[in-house]
Amino acid sequence: MEHTGINSAQNYDGVLASLKETGKRLAEIAEQQKETDRQMKETDRILTEKFAETDRQMKETDHRMKELQKTVGGITNNQGSFAEEYFYNSFEKGQKNFFGEKFDEIEKNLKSRGQGLKDEYDIVLYNHASVAIIEVKYKAHHQSDIPKVLKKAETFRILFPNYKDYKIFLGLASMSFYPELEQACIENGIAIIKQVGDTVVITDKHLKEF
Repeated sequence: MEHTGINSAQNYDGVLASLKETGKRLAEIAEQQKETDRQMKETDRILTEKFAETDRQMKETDHRMKELQKTVGGITNNQGSFAEEYFYNSFEKGQKNFFGEKFDEIEKNLKSRGQGLKDEYDIVLYNHASVAIIEVKYKAHHQSDIPKVLKKAETFRILFPNYKDYKIFLGLASMSFYPELEQACIENGIAIIKQVGDTVVITDKHLKEF
């Protein structure tokens, strides 16, 4: 019986020690979990701040891009307006003898719409039998502009039926030209009108009637 009592005491002590060790491990695990939770919260906080800063930077970049587009667009519009005014003034002050004809009237920024069409004509000159339509660019260098110029004759006859029986001549005016575009104008019968020094030079020997 004494031997059994000793074993029971030993078993009790062993169980108690095991429970203490388990409790200790559980406490360590709980502490580790707390630290993990703390680290996760800190990571979430850092990521949230970084995302917020990235979002702020993206919005700021987008704002700057829009401002830049406005600035560039404004510069482009100003350049286009300057070119239109320059060539219009040249024609208005007497440069109206070209395309082999003399023109009596001049208009700028002529707009019209109708029959499902709308178009704008930078400079238009008239006489009793002919119309000259001039597309103006600050710096002409795109051959893709040629179809746009050619289409002006078609839309003008539709939008202004009073002139449907008139001869129509087309011109492309620019402060400067690329050689390839000049050649394209020649091949398509479009007059070349450009600034050379302080004067406006018109090349129209190849001109076609539209």
